[in-house]
Amino acid sequence: MGADARSVTAKVLAMLEAFTPSAPALSLSELARRAGISLPTAHRRAAELVAWGALERGADGRYRIGLRLWEVASLAPRGLGLRDVAMPFLEDLYEVTHENVQLAVREGLELVFVERIAGRHAVPVLTRVGGRFALHATGVGLVLLAHAPVAVQEQALAAPLQAYTAKTVTERDRLRAVLAAVRKNGYAVSDGQVTLDALSVAAPIRGAGGEVVAAVSLVVRADTAEPIALAPVVQAAARGISRMLTPAEPHFAG
Repeated sequence: MGADARSVTAKVLAMLEAFTPSAPALSLSELARRAGISLPTAHRRAAELVAWGALERGADGRYRIGLRLWEVASLAPRGLGLRDVAMPFLEDLYEVTHENVQLAVREGLELVFVERIAGRHAVPVLTRVGGRFALHATGVGLVLLAHAPVAVQEQALAAPLQAYTAKTVTERDRLRAVLAAVRKNGYAVSDGQVTLDALSVAAPIRGAGGEVVAAVSLVVRADTAEPIALAPVVQAAARGISRMLTPAEPHFAG
């Protein structure tokens, strides 16, 4: 087998990518195996990452993502700026409903959760801040996919569509119809498509040019949900965030 031709940067990124929500702590051998690099290379790069703060090594000898990496990642403009603008509206939405509130953006063929407020007695959700998810199943994902460029939509529809529950829409023609309804109605409903006990209602957030840049949602218990009643409050929050993202028109004295 030939030598690994990847650059040092590619190997370091592979090491960082080795960590997942299900594997947040890794031994050096696990890190090397998951990154596809030799043990000596993993040892050298891990030492450099620990020195910089991208990784931390615990008393058990296992490596974890370091706080320095989180600090740098928090500067991403689509996350930080959007979150700062949206947070008051997300908090208001939570106070009105005491349900799970989520804010997400699209990254390629996935969505990334930028913020989440969890209701203490609300239905459990599988999401986390910084976590990724498929576009075709969640409320925020359906909004982001419905308003994505046509090329992105076609790429998403051509890819395998995972069924999370028996209610997940995986038939392409049916999903096209769902996306058309999202654009027509101004909001999306995902009923039991991720977990059978949860229903989400999501609405689009628009940037200065009118393009959809993010989505906000409420996630509630499916057996008590009334999407038609929830949609207006979610849309109101989305419009409020959109207004804050749009520069005010200058006013001139008459």
